[in-house]
Amino acid sequence: MFIDTEFLKNDEIKLILEKTADGNNEKGQVPAYHFFIYSQDGKKLGICDLRIGHNDKLYYGGNIGYSIYKEHRGHHYAGKACLLLFELAKKHNLEYVFITCNPDNYASRKTCIYAGGRLLEIAELPENNNMRDRGVICSK
Repeated sequence: MFIDTEFLKNDEIKLILEKTADGNNEKGQVPAYHFFIYSQDGKKLGICDLRIGHNDKLYYGGNIGYSIYKEHRGHHYAGKACLLLFELAKKHNLEYVFITCNPDNYASRKTCIYAGGRLLEIAELPENNNMRDRGVICSK
């Protein structure tokens, strides 16, 4: 199911596969890729992941996650990583992906816009969603 990811690079960044994770239908988990984001000159900039598939949990948690280390923020690295992850999603025949964030996380909202996303809604998390434990509200 997992494919080679060597192509996930551009002139500025490259995604280096850290690990893959098999899905678990009983827990509502889909297969996932986990990457480190590196600059082309070898600096580790952050992390990102792509979850392959769609289910109710992913509507709130998203197909793509990212985090850029504080000292490297402000250069659109997360958005650039998303654009590369879109290519991997296409290879898995995903017709669309969800990227979610807390509506108050303006940096993440800007990343979604940079990557060509559009706001679907600001959604209330279901009562049983474990993201509530972290104080997360969902924005699509």
